[in-house]
Parts: sequence; C-alpha cells; structure tokens
Amino acid sequence: MLTLRTSPLSPFGRKVRIAADVAGLSDRITIVAADTGNPDDSLRSQNPLGKIPALLLEDGEALFDSRVIVEYLHDMAPWGGLFPEGPQRFAVLRQQALADGLMDACILQVYEKRYRPAEHHVQSWLDYQRGKMERALEFAHQRYATPREGAPDAGEIALACALGYLDLRFEGKWRQQYPALQAWLASFAERTPAFAGTAPPTA
Repeated sequence: MLTLRTSPLSPFGRKVRIAADVAGLSDRITIVAADTGNPDDSLRSQNPLGKIPALLLEDGEALFDSRVIVEYLHDMAPWGGLFPEGPQRFAVLRQQALADGLMDACILQVYEKRYRPAEHHVQSWLDYQRGKMERALEFAHQRYATPREGAPDAGEIALACALGYLDLRFEGKWRQQYPALQAWLASFAERTPAFAGTAPPTA
C-alpha cells in the first residue's frame, strides 16, 4: 500500500486524492493525517520541507510535491489519462501550474493573517498575492471555463481544487465575478464524484 500524508484542508492534498480516484488507484492508497506545525510529526523526516502532500512508496521512499505525485499516479494508472500525449500535455501542465500558483497565492494570504498579529500585516504583500489571484482567475475564466465531458485531466483537477479553496477561505466571492467559471466547476463536480467526496470540513 501507498501512504498519503496530507490534511483534509489542503487543496494540494485534495488534488492528489481526486487524481488517485480518477486514475483508479484510491484503493491502493492509505491516507494518514499530517500536522505541518508539529515538529514531532514524522512528516518532516519524510519530506524535509515539512510540506504536504507527501506520498510514501512501498520501498520507503517519499514523493513530493503534489505535481510529482500526480505524475507518479499517471504512470501507475492502468489507463493513464491524467496527462494527454503529445503537445496537448503542455497545455495541461500549464493549467496545473496556473492552478497551483493560484492556490499558493491564496495560502500565503491566509498565512499572513494567521501567523502575524493584525498590526504586523504587510498590506503590500497581501496586495501582491491578491493580484496574482485575480490575474489567475481572469486567465482561467478566459481559457478554461468551457465545460467538458469525460474524465478530467490533471489541469482540470488542480483548477477545481483551487476554486474549492477559494470557496473555503475566501467565502466564494470569485463566483460573483466569474459565472462561466462557476458553471464550469459545477460541471466538473457532476462528472467527478471525488470532488464532493474530498470536500474539506467547514466547521
């Protein structure tokens, strides 16, 4: 069995869990919660960066970060499918990179407010990250808001997880400005049951 170290709130961990389900590999993965803030958690010996997700292989090696793990799942899948062959692969990789960057920008804003007292918030830093977030959403709205059919690829999975994280941490405010992207996410959720199955707790 493979072991996935992650957290229910991690959008990157959610991306891996959905990718595993789409690839038909969920039954080969055990999920073990990780606490990135706990220095005694074994995560730090599994991933020296102390970040999630990390996938522990049967030979004891660990893979990180989420992009590497999704590539591994693609290679393991009996039918592939997370990445297309040929030039289209780079379009999917770009979509994944955009979504990952969107998630990073969101998380950095959350961390700024979580780990610094209000009087020490650096507004220019928050504005910088929010700019990334807004530009990424606009790009996604222009390029990726057309619903598709069939199993999702890695780029779509990453974007859905990024939008889900915006719902969790930013009250879903993006939905008012990007109705076509909202419709795309609804379509993604309908054809990807694991999206609902990996939804983070809200309480």
